Amino acid sequence: MRITNPGPRRGSLIPGTRKRAHRVVAVAALSAMVLGLTAACGGGDDPTKSAEQKDLEKGETLTITTFGEFGYDALIEEWNAANPDIQVEQTKVSLWDDWKNELNTLLQANEGLPDVVAIEGDFMPALVAAPERWVDLSSDEVEGRWLDFKTEAATTPDGALVGYATDAGPEAICYRADLFEKAGLPTDREEVAALMGTWDDYFALGEQFVDALPSTKWYDASGSIAQAMLNQVEFPFEKSDNTVDVENPELKAVYETVTGHTEKLSTKASQWGDDWTAGFKNDGFATIPCPGWMRSNIRDNTGDPAPDGIDWDIADVFPGGGGNWGGSYLAVPKSSPHQKEAQEFAAWITAPEQELKVFQAQGNVPAQVAALEDPVMLEATDAYFNDAPTGQIYSNRAAAITVQPYHGPLYSDILGKFQDAINRVDQGGDPGDSWDKFVAEVAALQ
Repeated sequence: MRITNPGPRRGSLIPGTRKRAHRVVAVAALSAMVLGLTAACGGGDDPTKSAEQKDLEKGETLTITTFGEFGYDALIEEWNAANPDIQVEQTKVSLWDDWKNELNTLLQANEGLPDVVAIEGDFMPALVAAPERWVDLSSDEVEGRWLDFKTEAATTPDGALVGYATDAGPEAICYRADLFEKAGLPTDREEVAALMGTWDDYFALGEQFVDALPSTKWYDASGSIAQAMLNQVEFPFEKSDNTVDVENPELKAVYETVTGHTEKLSTKASQWGDDWTAGFKNDGFATIPCPGWMRSNIRDNTGDPAPDGIDWDIADVFPGGGGNWGGSYLAVPKSSPHQKEAQEFAAWITAPEQELKVFQAQGNVPAQVAALEDPVMLEATDAYFNDAPTGQIYSNRAAAITVQPYHGPLYSDILGKFQDAINRVDQGGDPGDSWDKFVAEVAALQ
């Protein structure tokens, strides 16, 4: 699906879009999730105990709450037509941050949760750390369905699967072919891909572009590039034992690389902000890290059809190899009195056949191995992006992912602080001072 604020995946600046801005998750809320909220504030029942199971009564519906745009409207209509005894009603919340806050409130009260809960990928560590609140969704039916890193992120140490992956966010590079032409660079997507194999290549090409076309920046936001590079670091903030380590050389290298290119290559806009949005229409930048869901943001912010002279394309490349940005899950809380039906529905709507339909309608890249290899996927194109073979591109980009950052309990909190540090430099702050403040802020989180 399209993305959030953390990530990403889901928040939207306008209806029908999702963003992946990374904001700080309240430490108290996340801690409450991790602790399992063993003392419910309002419901009175043991929050780790399954609710009494019962059949859906006449007029009663199975409920699901999503955020942003999961592309489920038509699929739920299809399910309801085929399953008259298990009718599903969807509630949509526009932003992940809003749903996250409501979700934490409902968990603390131990009442009011829907039967199926959509969870942003970066929040899964909280569920994995408190699995007693959630139904184990593992079964032979779904064994091997998803990309390994998606399954691993939702699996507890003792093997419980607490979420079904809805989509993934393999990254490519979207670029303005018209601006490349003005700068004297190749515009053919294969030629462009050949020029961006490494991050050094990418930044060097950016220097060449800005020298030729100084009125336009190379990329959309420093925070965007920082997130893209972090997606290739195995332990960006925490070690595998959840020990915080933000002084590691890989994280420092990302920070120094991004802040070192701020002045010449970055728009200095805050991703998802008004200036960032305006940059799509005013020739503000030439390239953007582009997971599948980003295409909808590009289309919405640029205009559909695109204004005369604006020509977007997609290169089948991501500097440094592969990277994943985004992807959500469906979970079933133990407070649901209809767990069997909820799991049945969640398994159906995250099956390869359904995720292919979402990809065709919405652009969200499937997280399922079978879907990524399906001819429907591999033959898909996108007219808005110069008829780019998007299905083949994103299938290739998914296959290129070799590293998935470790997400410990404080990942989202620290990520927000890291993005703040990048933004301070964008606004003229000293890189060294901003880094020191980041380290101090992270220490205060522990």
